Amino acid sequence: MPNNSKEAKLQAFSELLDVMDTLRARCPWDSVQTKESIRPNTIEETMELAEAIIENDHNKMRKELGDVLLHIVFYSVMGNEDGHFDIADVCNSLVEKLKFRHPHIYGETKAENAQQVRDNWEVIKMKEKDGNKSILSGVPSTLPSLIKAERVQEKAANVGFDWENREDVWDKVKEEIAEVEQEIKAGNAVNTEKEFGDLFFALVNAARLYDVRPDNALERTNHKFIARFNHIEKRAKEEGLKLNEMTLAQMDKFWDEAKALHLGEKV
Repeated sequence: MPNNSKEAKLQAFSELLDVMDTLRARCPWDSVQTKESIRPNTIEETMELAEAIIENDHNKMRKELGDVLLHIVFYSVMGNEDGHFDIADVCNSLVEKLKFRHPHIYGETKAENAQQVRDNWEVIKMKEKDGNKSILSGVPSTLPSLIKAERVQEKAANVGFDWENREDVWDKVKEEIAEVEQEIKAGNAVNTEKEFGDLFFALVNAARLYDVRPDNALERTNHKFIARFNHIEKRAKEEGLKLNEMTLAQMDKFWDEAKALHLGEKV
């Protein structure tokens, strides 16, 4: 069970800092790492955390959160060594930003619900940046395309560039489907790719308008497909069959078994 004592939490964090300092000073591997060398590991750990969240695996989530926290502390130790910042600076910067972005808690602004908070979010962040950047400039260029599409749509919507009625988005989705079909029939590969992009963008928009996180939704389907396809492989092996020699009807039979067992739906 979680220990809700602030003293216990501070003690645990203090021990983590002490361990990290020791490893940085004495471990042959930790002592030679740089921000650049651990960056790929940071990305991997973040993806593993995202997977644990999708799986709703709390034990795995706890472990992966620890791995991500390790990297935050690691970067802070190296930042301190370079004389740029330390973990206190990281925490203080975050606290300052959180307070600035929540004037309805730490200021005089009123917000009665989550939507009112979101309505002011981009305006607040533009003030934070002194108006020197555009609305969409804060979206990292390295984000995966699906998440990036959602983020740019959210930011545009937060300043009023959005559908007046969310039901109208389905006409746009249908329009994009028709344009994809048209380019496929025309045999134009370049335009087909462009229209598929427009279709994906419209579907992300629809998901956003109905409060569905598209990346989460697609990842759940990925998990479900993998679990069910693994069942096909397992059943084929049990029957002494080779997948590349099976008929589609044979594979569909095993797929229907997997559906009946609700494989991949626990997440």
